[in-house]
Amino acid sequence: MRAALIESFRQGLAQTHPSLLTKAHLPQQTPSLIIAVGKAALTMLEAAREVFPQTTFLAVPKDGSPVQTRWGQVIPAAHPVPDARSVQAAQRVLEAVSKLTPEDFLLLLISGGGSSLLCAPWGVSLELKRSLTQALLRSGADIQEINTVRKHLSQVKGGRLAAATPARILALYLSDVPGDDLSVIASGPTVPDGSTFGDALEVLDKYGLDFPQVRDHLTRGVRGQLPESPKPGDPVFSRVENRIIGSNQTLLEAARAYWQQRGYLTAILSDRFQGEARELARFHAALVDSIRVHQTPFRPPVVLLSGGEASVTVQGPGQGGRNQEFLAWLAFYLSSSGVWALAADSDGVDGNTEAAGALISPETPARARALGLELKTYLRQNNSSRFFAALGDLLITGPTANNLNDFRVILVEPTHGVARRI
Repeated sequence: MRAALIESFRQGLAQTHPSLLTKAHLPQQTPSLIIAVGKAALTMLEAAREVFPQTTFLAVPKDGSPVQTRWGQVIPAAHPVPDARSVQAAQRVLEAVSKLTPEDFLLLLISGGGSSLLCAPWGVSLELKRSLTQALLRSGADIQEINTVRKHLSQVKGGRLAAATPARILALYLSDVPGDDLSVIASGPTVPDGSTFGDALEVLDKYGLDFPQVRDHLTRGVRGQLPESPKPGDPVFSRVENRIIGSNQTLLEAARAYWQQRGYLTAILSDRFQGEARELARFHAALVDSIRVHQTPFRPPVVLLSGGEASVTVQGPGQGGRNQEFLAWLAFYLSSSGVWALAADSDGVDGNTEAAGALISPETPARARALGLELKTYLRQNNSSRFFAALGDLLITGPTANNLNDFRVILVEPTHGVARRI
């Protein structure tokens, strides 16, 4: 069963590979320039270059080595916290698009991670923006809130990249956010921004984040002393087409096909789960109990799939990520009636670890006790990765060149513990 869980994740990733999704949406017209930004930048660019091999390109992936070719340039940058390379990449992109004319056609390939990889600080220094990003990530703020702040401290986010060029634009987006909100993916560089300077200030207030210089910049914006990001209805977007070509739902549907082909009743609960990993685990555990005790809303055996993006309010010094944290809490809540489950980040990197996620089995609680591992202690320290490492249950995939958000699969067996096929 462990192998099947992993294979369902791998098959889902294979069937939603960025190059496949990109190929299906490439334009017939040859673009004047191709820009690819995000964790899937290189795989999306690969598909585009097969069709447009002589078009100039700029690519901004996560990490790696800089590459200069006859037709273009690869400028790696940092994620999830921007660095000097992120600023260099943003400046190079802004310079390139500003040279285009109204007769030019710009193809943008955007995937998650672009908010950090393409960083053009506005009103604050890079170091201050790095500190703020780290504080937001640790605060438990969701991605919409984090990007609301980012958009109002940037020269490229929140539609500002579209405003920086007179060219026509086709932007192909891979969604890594719950609900597939285009304005949130990579902070929506070509998308109208419905948020305001005031909204960004409210995020800082909500999470008790001080940052006086940031607050001063945002307050100036609230007073009308700084230009707002382009809003819905702005004429700039009359020459922009934004298109989502893949999402978390696409990934979950591919995994559902895997389990259905093997005869299992399979349900996608939602691709939009958000909130604390602990509370998401509590919900999934309650659903498992309902299935086992009352055989509702599903009769076991059943495979439950879910996605979205959990968050973790970090309070301890440990190592982990939102998917490992989810699984550790799931094991805690189901200590007397474990399940087979896998949770992973589709980009292959979960939190501050090298693991994509982890797995649990019906025996996980008993195995932990036999090894003297006190699960609650690991949870208090946000140290889920060390817990799963001790059990040998980390999922290590390496970077997947994809980014379609969280992936969770739970196999609920009948109470007697024997998985029956339907």
